[in-house]
Amino acid sequence: MLRSVAATRYVLALREGGSLPAIVEADDLGLYVVKFRGAGQGALALVAELVTGEIGRALGLRVPELVFVEVDAVLGRSDPDAEIRHLLKASVGLNLALDYLPGSTMFDPAAGDIASPEIASMAVWFDAFVQNVDRTARNANLLMWHRQTYFIDHGAALFFHHNWETAEEKIASPFAASQHHVLLPWASEIAISGAKAKIIITADLLREILAMVPEAWLETPISSAAVRREAYLDYLMRRLAASPIFEEEAIRAHQRLV
Repeated sequence: MLRSVAATRYVLALREGGSLPAIVEADDLGLYVVKFRGAGQGALALVAELVTGEIGRALGLRVPELVFVEVDAVLGRSDPDAEIRHLLKASVGLNLALDYLPGSTMFDPAAGDIASPEIASMAVWFDAFVQNVDRTARNANLLMWHRQTYFIDHGAALFFHHNWETAEEKIASPFAASQHHVLLPWASEIAISGAKAKIIITADLLREILAMVPEAWLETPISSAAVRREAYLDYLMRRLAASPIFEEEAIRAHQRLV
């Protein structure tokens, strides 16, 4: 289960895209990058962040610790930025955050950053599995910290859950976006990583991860949280069964580079 902390001070807005995350200090004196429920894609982005992040962690990829963050109505009430005040007001209650990595830098091949074949291959497989389109050279969503690569910002993954009526057709997607993956040049062991991942990712693991998601983030007027958890589990297990399709696409994309 994820730890829970309470936000005590709004430190700095990180104006990235439309999600407007922020560095926030919590009651454990730690600093966190908070993804707010009241932003852009709402609770679904937090579901994707949590579920995808914990799958990545299970696969051995370094993901900063995820925590629940309770936002009080008084946080940011006096902030001079009306957009921030509105965001915080819409996010009162439970939100999600990643541990802030002070001094980290964005992964940049132009600056000489590289990845091992093992990490790169698992990353390419993982992002194809969860259908994360947001790991390109333009927006790597990778941090270098103490010479290690950390995987962040998974809110764009699991995009099928924005339209469940069309989810079925996305299960067997070859995920052509793999050709744009920032780590693809080093991903020479995709088949090996896929074999490992299919041992690690089980229905029990996914149930454990999905159980972490707060009910309020899953419930809809037409579906209970329990029903929605089962729908995610069914989709992800069927996506796993279809892994040869996206593995082959990723391998072909890598071969075109070399």
